Amino acid sequence: MLAVAAGFCSTFAAAQEEHGKSVDDLAKAAQNPVADMISLPFQNNFNFNVGPHKQLQNVLNIQPVVPITLNSEWNLITRWITPVIAQPSLTVNGDSEFGLGDINPSFFFSPKKPTHGIIWGIGPTFVFPTGTDKTLTAGKYSAGPAFVALAIEGPWVVGVLVNNVWSFAGKSNRSNVNAMTLQPFVNYNLPGGWYLTSSPIITANWTAGQGDRWTVPIGGGFGRVFKIGSQPVNAQLAAYYNVAKPTGAADWQLRAQVQFLFPK
Repeated sequence: MLAVAAGFCSTFAAAQEEHGKSVDDLAKAAQNPVADMISLPFQNNFNFNVGPHKQLQNVLNIQPVVPITLNSEWNLITRWITPVIAQPSLTVNGDSEFGLGDINPSFFFSPKKPTHGIIWGIGPTFVFPTGTDKTLTAGKYSAGPAFVALAIEGPWVVGVLVNNVWSFAGKSNRSNVNAMTLQPFVNYNLPGGWYLTSSPIITANWTAGQGDRWTVPIGGGFGRVFKIGSQPVNAQLAAYYNVAKPTGAADWQLRAQVQFLFPK
């Protein structure tokens, strides 16, 4: 995926604008989780030093975003995250696994116009136990609220996305779920569709002990929006180090993303 993204950038670096939005406008739209624009991101996360044998875990998140117009004032932004996981052994004598993880759809009701300069959305999020192996699923149906808010000021796009889910059904022999995801994001946009980004995914497992409750990464990276013919693409590369993590979790992560944009 990295090679593909690099090839796209070098081959089509000269394509700054086509009909429709400029790459600079598209970069800001791509950084808005509730933008009124269909997009198809493929986000690959290389998680290093996972499990007792300190091996690589690979998680490919396929996460299409589809906005639905409700009326002249409101949109419903639908976002589905489907993880495909290559899982190393999580125990000393365990086996590695590959397959589908738990699917996570979210639905954000978002006003078409900002409120006092703030773009926001709120709605439910769900987790379905679709994992193809017991190590790839929580084994529970979970649901909870999700909220996103952001502001765009000059070259800056700054915001936060947060949700918390609780389990309400599923396998009785699996632990109950009470988990939060908090994702602050800061982007600084440069000319020509380039941008700097930091978007760490902070998680809290409220049912775990204090030492295994939090995952807190720090880091960032860069990206660029460019066009292949008339097709806008957002490519991004970032690295994050976990300053707090549960036992056996990754020390650090390399995140590579290719996102296809379909502006109106």
